[in-house]
This record gives sequence, C-alpha cells and structure tokens, in this order.
Amino acid sequence: MLTLVPSEPQALTVPEVMTALRLSRSKVYDLIRSKQLPSYTSGRARRIPVEAVRRYMQDRLEEAA
Repeated sequence: MLTLVPSEPQALTVPEVMTALRLSRSKVYDLIRSKQLPSYTSGRARRIPVEAVRRYMQDRLEEAA
C-alpha cells in the first residue's frame, strides 16, 4: 500500500526542538540565527528539519570526542 504521508515528522517546531535537545527557546533561536540549525518558515510557523537536528547532534558529538 502506498503511503503519501510519512509516519514520522519531517520537520519539528521550535518547542519540539527545545524538548528534543533540552535547550531553552532563546538558545534554539540563537542556533537558528547563527545558521548552526537550519530552518524555514511556512507562513508564520518556523520549522526545523529532523535531519538538521540529527546533524547538529552528530556535530556536537564529534566535537566532544
């Protein structure tokens, strides 16, 4: 059966990223402003691709190693 809607979200809201990364709202927006966390807007809603969050976490892990 063909599914057109992905089972997992492809983009997260700022509050979802805050929860996932355990960061404050201002820190998430700082990361967006500094281009460390790519994002886009759809209307007035800011969205962060799930892959961007994964890449950010991987970069932090590599820096810590």
